[in-house]
Amino acid sequence: MSELEETVHSLLGAEVARTRPLHGGDLSEVHLLELRDGRQVVAKSGPLAAQEARMLLAIRSAGVPAPEVLAVTGCLLLMEALDETPPTAARWRALGTALRQLHSTAGQHYGWSNDYAFGQVEVPNSPLQNWPEFWARRRLLADPGALPRDLRQRVEAICLKLPELLPNAPPPALLHGDLWTGNVLFSSAAAYLIDPACYFGHAEVDLAMLHLFGTPPADFYAGYGALAPGHEMRRCIYQLWPALVHLRLFGAGYRGMVEARLSALGL
Repeated sequence: MSELEETVHSLLGAEVARTRPLHGGDLSEVHLLELRDGRQVVAKSGPLAAQEARMLLAIRSAGVPAPEVLAVTGCLLLMEALDETPPTAARWRALGTALRQLHSTAGQHYGWSNDYAFGQVEVPNSPLQNWPEFWARRRLLADPGALPRDLRQRVEAICLKLPELLPNAPPPALLHGDLWTGNVLFSSAAAYLIDPACYFGHAEVDLAMLHLFGTPPADFYAGYGALAPGHEMRRCIYQLWPALVHLRLFGAGYRGMVEARLSALGL
């Protein structure tokens, strides 16, 4: 019996019959486990398992679909297994409604109780009361030394303009924090949010991320509702952060994504 199987048996009281890898897992290992008592569970291994468990609980506490946490210990998170189905108009609308519900959960400041990380890219979350300051210090320039010099100078120039480009004090909404379409699981029951990187911030951050690799259909906005004027420009600012993360994690192939956002902002 492997270490994983022993841990699952001790936590859930059943032996593992079969395992198979699940899609995703760029920064962690994810497997579907079939237990001998007939249950199916998802096992995710990574150094931030406990933090992810707390984030999933926060999302569920907001009344938003997310996998149920079955157990967590060390670097292992066990969650309920969900059926996955292709998105439909109704399911996109359900995602919009769920995300609006998530964003209606307000915090007292911008940030989170713990820092986070995407692989080797640290994500500082120490609270701040000023939103442009948070986006500059905790996101775009969280680690300026890790950026190529020419890009760093352009990012620094954008950060100087943030007080004019971003709202000073938008409601601190509970964010998924990494909401690309691969982190949405459409099922027959609901649209579930998975793989969160939660913190409190401007709700448009999640929407910008959802547009990073595609455009959600109109049905999504039928569920979510209208956006405030100027959101297209702010989307470029908010997409700059995940573009920088991808550049650092996956290399120069993502430099064009970064430069496109900078150019759209006039830099």
